[in-house]
Amino acid sequence: MTDDPGHVCADQESISLLSQNIPSEDELCRICNIFGALQSETRLKILFLLSGGGLCVKELEGALDISQPAISHSLRTLRQLDLVRVKKEGRFAVYHIADEHVHTFIDVCRKHVSECEW
Repeated sequence: MTDDPGHVCADQESISLLSQNIPSEDELCRICNIFGALQSETRLKILFLLSGGGLCVKELEGALDISQPAISHSLRTLRQLDLVRVKKEGRFAVYHIADEHVHTFIDVCRKHVSECEW
């Protein structure tokens, strides 16, 4: 038998300091919206495809074998959450990952699930 006391509960001051790391209500709501949107396999597939570079709807349609309206609907959701941005390039609207944070987020998620033993 060891003298290991196990977990010792933190004092109230420490708990108060930890509580300061919780995002504001507005930030929590926006984070929940992002996680909610990412519960769609189609939207996740789009993000993984776009992580390789910009694509137009026709290219996404060919890669996913999903209808144009379904892809457009998913892209609209991703754009509203600023996960994806669109640029007019000639005759085409080309979609891109919004920024490096989104790249990092999906990359970290993929690494996490590949390392998990489920």
